[in-house]
Amino acid sequence: MNKKELFENIKRKKSFLCIGLDTDIRKIPGHLLKEEDPVFAFNKAIIDATADLCIAYKPNLAFYEGLGVKGWIAFEKTVTYIRKNYPDQFIIADAKRGDIGNTGEMYARSFFDELNIDAVTVAPYMGEDSVKPFLLYPEKWVILLALTSNKGSHDFQLAEDANGERLFEKVLRKSQQWANDEQMMYVVGATQGKMFTDIRKIVPDHFLLVPGVGAQGGSLEEVCRYGMNGACGLIVNSSRAIIYAGKTDNFAEAARKAAREIQQEMAEKVSKL
Repeated sequence: MNKKELFENIKRKKSFLCIGLDTDIRKIPGHLLKEEDPVFAFNKAIIDATADLCIAYKPNLAFYEGLGVKGWIAFEKTVTYIRKNYPDQFIIADAKRGDIGNTGEMYARSFFDELNIDAVTVAPYMGEDSVKPFLLYPEKWVILLALTSNKGSHDFQLAEDANGERLFEKVLRKSQQWANDEQMMYVVGATQGKMFTDIRKIVPDHFLLVPGVGAQGGSLEEVCRYGMNGACGLIVNSSRAIIYAGKTDNFAEAARKAAREIQQEMAEKVSKL
């Protein structure tokens, strides 16, 4: 899915919502544990209930890798189900990979060749040669970690060099030498507030993947005020606040209600583009 197609989907659905499939088998409703594949059964129900309200799904690989082979099977089944039934969805593997040489090539092959994922999150710490393997796929996206939503983000990402340039700013500037806004996005946490203004000065046209709305306390209003551009430029993720909105047999309906509330707020923003 290219940038134009992504924006068209945002306008059509009046949404730039991404739902994070951070599926913890210890948190899903108990009746699903009787299923042959409880994680996939949960994901399928969430997807069927919310697909018309969002433009992307973002499985976090840790929640699948933590279950070993069974988790990988559930992850692959989830991706295949989305591809077959909801082909307009942008699928992000939240894997936070980033390694050099043949290792990076294998990660890229896994997500782009084998699984046909649209985008993968990549850590930039090891530099250009750890990101390049993912950029060899012109129809796919790299989503580079820039300024994240966790408390520890301030440990390194805000560190300044002798010229006053912060590390996340260096990441934004340097990485634009590797790819343009048709192949690269950036992760910017919703909790960063007015920092979006500084980010947009450096990357005015790129899409930003924005986690942290909902359970982490990020404000959608602030994100839009400081981070939205003329082509929307935002994919805002909510995970726990949606998928765990209900604990009973009606968990999918509760998830739909939570997603609908966010989508309706987004619709007002999209109408002004």
